[in-house]
Amino acid sequence: MYWLLALITVSLVAIIAMGIYFEIRPLSQKIDAPRHHYRWLKGTVAVNLLIFVTAPIGLLFLGIQDVMAAAPTLTEAAHEISVGMGLAMIGIGIPTGLATIGAGIAVGPIGAASLAVIAEKPEIFGRTLVYLGLAEGIAIYGLVVSILLLGKLG
Repeated sequence: MYWLLALITVSLVAIIAMGIYFEIRPLSQKIDAPRHHYRWLKGTVAVNLLIFVTAPIGLLFLGIQDVMAAAPTLTEAAHEISVGMGLAMIGIGIPTGLATIGAGIAVGPIGAASLAVIAEKPEIFGRTLVYLGLAEGIAIYGLVVSILLLGKLG
């Protein structure tokens, strides 16, 4: 389980180093630059996406095995958070995070289209707010699900 944490840490350090490298020496903005010049960059992004998608899932599955194998003890302090409680809290936070990302993806184009329409017809401002509210409701649904799951935790 700890090797996955180490892998995520190494990947984060590599991303930070790559950001510093590109800040010091940015890619050329030439249109006629050969495409094979940027092939390594696509591979790096693909590897990082693979790590950041599969590693947390692996941590959850491997952590569940550790939690299920541990025997409950009543002598420990009541305020101590176990691995199982930590994994449960991470699992409770996932719906809110994913719903917020989905709402951000939805609100971007809807907001841009709303501003364009309002510039031409200011009288339909109210309708555009309804559409923006529907898109933002996605995040609220994720928050409600997380609150319901948090109620089941205790």
